[in-house]
Amino acid sequence: MLNRVIQQLGLQVESMNEVEDSFSSTVYQCVLSTGERVYLKIPFSKLKFQRELEAYEILKGKVAIPSLLDHWEGDEECPGAFVLSELKGKPLTTAATPNIAYQVGVLHAEMHSIRPPEKSLKGIKNEFPNWSTFLEKQFYSFAEDVRDVLDESLYRKALKKFEQMKHELPAPDGPSFVHMDFRPGNIIVDEETVSGVIDFESVRFGSTEIDFTKLHRDFLSCDDRLFQAYQDGYKSVRPLIDLEKVLPFYQFTDAFNSIGWCKRRGVEDNASFLEVNLEILKKWVV
Repeated sequence: MLNRVIQQLGLQVESMNEVEDSFSSTVYQCVLSTGERVYLKIPFSKLKFQRELEAYEILKGKVAIPSLLDHWEGDEECPGAFVLSELKGKPLTTAATPNIAYQVGVLHAEMHSIRPPEKSLKGIKNEFPNWSTFLEKQFYSFAEDVRDVLDESLYRKALKKFEQMKHELPAPDGPSFVHMDFRPGNIIVDEETVSGVIDFESVRFGSTEIDFTKLHRDFLSCDDRLFQAYQDGYKSVRPLIDLEKVLPFYQFTDAFNSIGWCKRRGVEDNASFLEVNLEILKKWVV
């Protein structure tokens, strides 16, 4: 399929390497015959392709993202493909300075400042009007998979915990463009500058509260200075919700849903990610 995608897009590729930290889509870093470095991305499904395509149109000129150089809408065998410009730098790490954390906050808030367009979209749904229902559908759709992984007692405790915690959430904040996978691996940094954000296969319009969990787990919780700088950057663009009131619920549900994701994509292939989320889940329900 890869050769067919390259042919459809008319790419003259000199060399290519698959990007490892891509859990859903298939991504290749390519060097073209002109010497230009680009990324070739094949999304996991047609829906994810459509979401990403719409996201590039919505975010262009408003948020720092790669340029969409070309795309192919695919066929019955391939969901489609994108040719993307290279954002200079490497994924965000906990070695970043407070200056970088501040810029990440600005970037995140700029994205959350984007409201749903008036025109109808095929891929990106506005889940905000029925936010509570959206959370329930996500949780209980993964519950069918999680049940095969957890013992019955832990599974029942998790369901009970969800029902308890969802009633403690404050009013939703939005409708905003939410990334749904805003984590260090999707934030590109070049020395002391944040180059931008990547990967829009899971985006929605919804409440901002769902979008802080992974960044907090993998970056903000590691250093109080980074957390404070991030908050200062975010607040320079828009008000920040009280994270203490929402993070516990989303940390719990993210771990639960991630266990279900591992079951769907293969427990053996995602063993380490599964183990991490099992430990997080147990902290909340045991």
